[in-house]
Amino acid sequence: MRLNEDHRAFSDSVRRFVDTEINPHVDGWEAAGRVPLHDLFPKAAALGLLGLEYAEAYGGEGADHSFQMVAAEAYGRMHASGVGMAIGVQAMMATPSLHEFGSPELKERYLAPAIAGTAVTAVAVTEPDTGSDVARLRTRAVRDGDDWVITGRKVYITNGAQADWICLLARTSDEGGYRGMSQIVVPTDLPGFTVARTFDKLGNRCSDTAELVLEGVRVPVANTIGEAGRGFQQQMRQFVTERMFAAYTTVGSCQYALDRTREFVRGRTVFGRPLAERQYVAFRLTELQAEVELLRSHNLVTCEALMAGEDVTRPATVAKLKAGRLIREVADLCLQFHGGMGYLEETWTARLLRDTRLTSIGAGADEVMLQVLARLDGLPA
Repeated sequence: MRLNEDHRAFSDSVRRFVDTEINPHVDGWEAAGRVPLHDLFPKAAALGLLGLEYAEAYGGEGADHSFQMVAAEAYGRMHASGVGMAIGVQAMMATPSLHEFGSPELKERYLAPAIAGTAVTAVAVTEPDTGSDVARLRTRAVRDGDDWVITGRKVYITNGAQADWICLLARTSDEGGYRGMSQIVVPTDLPGFTVARTFDKLGNRCSDTAELVLEGVRVPVANTIGEAGRGFQQQMRQFVTERMFAAYTTVGSCQYALDRTREFVRGRTVFGRPLAERQYVAFRLTELQAEVELLRSHNLVTCEALMAGEDVTRPATVAKLKAGRLIREVADLCLQFHGGMGYLEETWTARLLRDTRLTSIGAGADEVMLQVLARLDGLPA
């Protein structure tokens, strides 16, 4: 798969958006612990970033997935990963099921404002004692007439403190394990819905990450996305998209970090010579650049397979696993080559190290990725 002039022009426009609307404000957002999403998202929507692959009938661009890949890679140039993550949740994590399986009424009421950036969304799956083990999910939605009555608790919810609605995964029957779950659109202004707290995190500090509590929240059964009882399967498809987003942004982050570090070592003199002239420094940066190019090539193949209608569970899982490990190595090396300066909070390398550590945890930890791949290989896991 080769990108064309349209892709390159689009990438340039996203980079300009990052350079003008995001990076100048990142330090303030990091200090405040929140990106003002209701202010930022309409600007992102003006570029089509919140509905690139979605139907034009609901305000989307009707583009193919390759443009989503290009945009996500450009997000890697943001000076704080939490901003790109907030956009990614809106465009690739909380809304894909609604677009694919939701009723026309649901899409008109909830998807269209999300694409326009006038509504902020979040996806709520993780619970305090479940983590990656979605089969143990406890949040329950009990039917009462034409309503679901929902009780439960969700944690680590990105955009959760600002969301106008959430894509909630809840248990809607007494079937155990992976059966009997449904995805439900839950507006956050309903009685019984509260944001219990926001978390103080190691990195991605400008991303509001919340604990949500639902106590007898009544939602129309018509807010069910797709078929009741198929929520787990639908959420797994959203997870695949989320993992691809992580791999795409990682390529952008790695490339940006290596470019900046090469520039730094060319100008940094150590023992009378530029640091770039040290063979170890040059070779390590070159070695990691090769790894980035391999991941980018893999992303292109995965993107092309998705556009062809193929099941991309395996390549997306491979990409997520390798991305998490690669960005950790890149972030650590870039900080190391900046020396004591790199350890200072005022230097970009410190934030990169903190922010990108999440890549090996969110959207399924490395260990979960290995479990998925082992099972696909027919091994017990």
